[in-house]
Amino acid sequence: MTQTTLDLLDRRRSVPSRQLGEPAPDDAALKRLLEAAIRVPDHGKLEPFRIRVLRGDAKRQFGAELAKLAIEANPDLSEAKREKELRRYDHAPLVLVVSAKIDDESKVPELEQNLTAGCVAYNVLLGAQALGYGAQWLTGWAAYDRSVAKLLGMKKHEHVIGFLHIGTPSMDAPERDRPAYDDIVSVWSP
Repeated sequence: MTQTTLDLLDRRRSVPSRQLGEPAPDDAALKRLLEAAIRVPDHGKLEPFRIRVLRGDAKRQFGAELAKLAIEANPDLSEAKREKELRRYDHAPLVLVVSAKIDDESKVPELEQNLTAGCVAYNVLLGAQALGYGAQWLTGWAAYDRSVAKLLGMKKHEHVIGFLHIGTPSMDAPERDRPAYDDIVSVWSP
């Protein structure tokens, strides 16, 4: 691993979706990004991940549909929360929906399949940053709602891992406190 690679990891930040604007990766850059992002550990070569691309009017329509679902589920939702739901997908010019497609007949545990899909999502974040873009991995209620999965065309054994918002940052992402090495690393001995 080169110092440049470690530097990329040291600089990794989530850029809030509200701070992401145009441009986003064009089709060629997105294809290259995703080709690299799917190079993940994949026990059994199951390819237990899928990626849906949301841009432009389709992205805004998806956001409007999600807002309707949120209001149907909670008719007492305040006006401010209704507006937040309606505008959730308005900021970043590109949203990728990464999902796990679980093969429940495989000997590979479901957890490992989910982790593989999660690695794809994380690789997208790293790759987007390496290309000079900002990105944020969001979930929220929509990631766990079966009506949203159905809206996205997902079958019974597929679920959302995350909504990856990608674009050009309007400002530097703030650093946040990170765990201390000694608090999370230990050496096991018998």
